[in-house]
Amino acid sequence: MQILSDTIEDYISKIPEERQEAFKKLFDTIKVNLPEGFEDTSAYGMIGWVVPLKTYPAGYHCAANTPLPFINLASQKNFIALYHMGLYSRPELLDWFVEEYPKHSKRKLDMGKSCVRFKKVEDIPFELIAELSTKMTPEDWIAVYESQYKKK
Repeated sequence: MQILSDTIEDYISKIPEERQEAFKKLFDTIKVNLPEGFEDTSAYGMIGWVVPLKTYPAGYHCAANTPLPFINLASQKNFIALYHMGLYSRPELLDWFVEEYPKHSKRKLDMGKSCVRFKKVEDIPFELIAELSTKMTPEDWIAVYESQYKKK
């Protein structure tokens, strides 16, 4: 389920009412804890954070003149999704997250390569997501991106 929106506020207003409060809290948790330099945005049918072009003019290799995506949040049909490219690209960060998750949630971790799915809003581990948000700076993400993903 893709929500088309030009602003974060509009995106959140289109989320099913029973998810809006938790989604907004998740958004705020990440925003408050991310290191300086990331910017929030609405793109790709989601909301999220990017390394802006003023910081990384090369931008995202898949879409010319587009800021480098880092974290996205989406309200899908049956869950809230957190897409964190650091989890996908840094095995030590993924290992840390997988080890910490059971300490913060009684639910089994439901995860894809970079996507963490939360089917029940009451089970979102906000403290863990806050800590995860502090783990990479824009400079860290640019270095990982350039070493692993960017076309040479």
